[in-house]
Amino acid sequence: MTETPRLDLLIAQHGRSILIALLVLGAVALLATGWVIATPGTTTVTEEIGQQTVETDVETSAEVVESGLWEEGTHLENNPAYITNATPELQVTAETTMPTDDTTVSHAIQLRYEASRDGQAFWDDNVTLEPTEAFATNQRAVTQTTIDVEAVAKRVTELEDELAGISTVDIELVVVTSYDTGTHEGTQTASTPFVLTGETYYLEEHPSSSETHPLTQTSEQTENPNSALLGALVLVALGSFGGAAVVNARSDVDVEHARQRIHEQRYAEWISQGSLPMWIGDEQVSLDTLEDVVDVAIDTNERVIQDRNRGLFAVVSDGVVYYYSDRGLWEETAWPDFDLERQSLETDSSSETTPPDDATTAPPTAEGASEQPPKLDDLPDPEDDDAWQNL
Repeated sequence: MTETPRLDLLIAQHGRSILIALLVLGAVALLATGWVIATPGTTTVTEEIGQQTVETDVETSAEVVESGLWEEGTHLENNPAYITNATPELQVTAETTMPTDDTTVSHAIQLRYEASRDGQAFWDDNVTLEPTEAFATNQRAVTQTTIDVEAVAKRVTELEDELAGISTVDIELVVVTSYDTGTHEGTQTASTPFVLTGETYYLEEHPSSSETHPLTQTSEQTENPNSALLGALVLVALGSFGGAAVVNARSDVDVEHARQRIHEQRYAEWISQGSLPMWIGDEQVSLDTLEDVVDVAIDTNERVIQDRNRGLFAVVSDGVVYYYSDRGLWEETAWPDFDLERQSLETDSSSETTPPDDATTAPPTAEGASEQPPKLDDLPDPEDDDAWQNL
């Protein structure tokens, strides 16, 4: 018996159910531990393995149609300025470098007309020019178109006339590039002012645009088992099996004895250890429970005496002994609680397994000794204080 009578009582009443529950819990925790180890989680990792760049450049060229500064038929490329009479048409070429042959690219070459006053635009119009040639080869996409400079100058004059001098009209060359590489898609815009001065025209700069995208790939990586979860499962398994071992070790706990120990702990402040002789008190009153004895002690302001030899609890007040014992009445607690039935069974078992031996004679008895068991009157007087020592 341990010093945890409440646990002993719980085990005595529900030990089998608790044992089964702990074993099942331990087995489940053990299986869960194995499952966590055998089936680790995976995570998707994205890593950069390269880059994709889409770059667009805009170039200009013109054919000389009237001799002057240049001979007729001269081909001019990317000039900082062109003379309108000598080169009335400007060819614009948008060229995009693609990362792969599978990339799709389209160009939109536009002229943007814009009217503004005090630096704020209040009107605009985008005119998309028809391409004269478009092709893609060797990871290059090319689109060409032609600007009729005289027609552009004429429209600017018409617009300014409509505005009645409240604003000038500015022109801008805009190249919009749309692309799809298969992994990335997007739109680039390159622009520059298209300047007309009457006799000449030019682009303030050669526009260009570029965008770079990372090239990535994903992979599945196995994660290490969750150490915190594993630790918790192992602790649950060990605790469950350990608890099952404790429950099994206490399976012989007596329910009534455990309850008695609970009462003893609950009323320990009212109980003192001692010895109660048989002759004490004029009357003996048997009570049903230890709680009843403690109630009497509280009412009479006395202590409860626990006599372990007799297995009883008693309160002595005004010559009356109020007692409780699981052995029975007052007289039945006079002698130690011997398990005579168990001893008799052991003796019978021993005699059955030992064969009779005719050659064996009974030991001689002492002279004058009686072969009959002693009578009840021959037992020590229970009232004698030395009775226990004589036993």
